[in-house]
Amino acid sequence: MTPPVDPDGAAPDVARQLVLDGAEPPAALRALAARLAPGTALTPLWRNELGGWTVRLDTGTAPARSAQVSLVLKWVPAATRAAWPDEPSLADEARRLEWLAGRHPAPELVAAGVSDDGDEYLLTRALTGESAVTERWRAEPRTAVRVLGESLRALHESLSAADCPFPCTAPLGPALPTDPEPRASDRVVVHGDACAPNTLLDARGALLAHVDVGALGVGDRWLDLAAGAQSLAWNYGPGFEPLYFAAYGVDPDEERLAAWRRRWNHD
Repeated sequence: MTPPVDPDGAAPDVARQLVLDGAEPPAALRALAARLAPGTALTPLWRNELGGWTVRLDTGTAPARSAQVSLVLKWVPAATRAAWPDEPSLADEARRLEWLAGRHPAPELVAAGVSDDGDEYLLTRALTGESAVTERWRAEPRTAVRVLGESLRALHESLSAADCPFPCTAPLGPALPTDPEPRASDRVVVHGDACAPNTLLDARGALLAHVDVGALGVGDRWLDLAAGAQSLAWNYGPGFEPLYFAAYGVDPDEERLAAWRRRWNHD
């Protein structure tokens, strides 16, 4: 999920989730990859501060192989799952990917399950694109921020809340009695973790897919807008919120944004 704001006011080091610092994937992850996709080459993509990893698995590099097949494997060790029980599980994400197929751009599910050691895994087909917070898109922040706003609006408008079988399960703090009630007209299918890294862009700078959808479900659109706007300064620097809201097509409701941010950043 989007890292909460540091209690001392310091911005979280989002880059630590992208820069792997030469860390080697755990042996249990390598063994799982070898079982799920024998003969593939493993490339680390992401390591989060909770202990989870995302890696790319490629075949087809040998001359004898006729075509390259690329997969993405997400892995959450049992210890992380036990320490963070309120976080959406990879099984939650698998169910939502199945529902999203044909409805909204998202990775294609291949397999999901739990290893003998209790580690969760999710295997999807790889997509040809980059996270909105890679070096390229941090160097083109206006393009990235515009797509973030437009693509979030597309998600909210293209999916039917009446047809969605899931509630939003983002782990939030409690609401205060003074917090505004979610408007019935603003109940949409929300991403649940609409931070910048969870949007993939293609080479032209257009939406490729939304990822990390384990919390996706019916909720208040202002939750997504609060989380998404909050992540902009961490990834691109200050001053991009007006562009983000303009690209989404809404005037910011500061009262609702503040209420959702407080719940998002709870300890």
